[in-house]
Amino acid sequence: MKKKRPVIAVIGATGAQGGGLVRAILADPERRFTARAITRKPDAPAARALAALGAEVVHGSLDAPASLEAAFAGAHGAYVVTNFWEHYSPERELAQARNAARALEDSGARHVIWASLLDTRRYVPLSDPRLPTLMHRYKVPHYDAKGEADALFANLPTTFLRAPFYWDNFIHFGLGPRRAADGTLELALPLGDRKLPGIAAQDIGAVAFGVFAHGMALAGQGIGIAGEHLSGAEFAAQMSRALRVPVRYRALPFADYAEQGFPGGQDMANMFRFKHDFNDEYRAQQSVERSRELHPGLLDFAGWLAQHAHRIDVARAAA
Repeated sequence: MKKKRPVIAVIGATGAQGGGLVRAILADPERRFTARAITRKPDAPAARALAALGAEVVHGSLDAPASLEAAFAGAHGAYVVTNFWEHYSPERELAQARNAARALEDSGARHVIWASLLDTRRYVPLSDPRLPTLMHRYKVPHYDAKGEADALFANLPTTFLRAPFYWDNFIHFGLGPRRAADGTLELALPLGDRKLPGIAAQDIGAVAFGVFAHGMALAGQGIGIAGEHLSGAEFAAQMSRALRVPVRYRALPFADYAEQGFPGGQDMANMFRFKHDFNDEYRAQQSVERSRELHPGLLDFAGWLAQHAHRIDVARAAA
């Protein structure tokens, strides 16, 4: 009789993190796990594509506890990620994390990965004026809510996986180079001269797979990951080579970044300010070496550009 493989249930299976994990499980030559892709829309094209690759696709919503109980049933492991940028509500994120943690307590899962982030209030109390307090009780809402939710997973065998800045934001988040007044392509970021840990979004799931493959020894640990740490000038220099046009870096003032008018702008400005002011402490927790141990195929920024530079919309930057 064929031995049944342990099931890894993956929240956000059609997103960047969860989708990367599902694909890493399915690509594993040792076939150590079965991938259970949890999605709100099992009939959506992205979900059907995962099913075609061999994933078990099931319905589940972080807002519907009963659906999570069914989705996690019988799973050996689970990956839980929430998406702040879908609703901009830290309270909703906390509620979703609570729903997942409670469902996992009942499921008997033996290893959980919670896609967490640092709670910046441990470094910058609400009384500290360097970062404006947002929504009455946060400094960086999309970080702080995830960090606060760590406590919800304390009674579970959980690895707390903390990813840094996604290089994919240069494509999707409007952070790519733009044409300056003199016609030069300019990469404007509120980094000063500090270095920013970053990673290819596709690698987060592969690192998570490495955590599950290492097993229970990593439960209870917080693991900060990164593909490379680069300054704004280093980002610009590598973009220049990949795009084959000059790109210069401009250190953008935090206040100017916050006032650009996009949703979540003040949240992002506070995030960059935190990473600037606590650069040594933050970078010390985002280890490239540890990430590569878990995922030997980890990309550095040059490797990411080799695959994705053509998607950075330089034509739009010139408009």
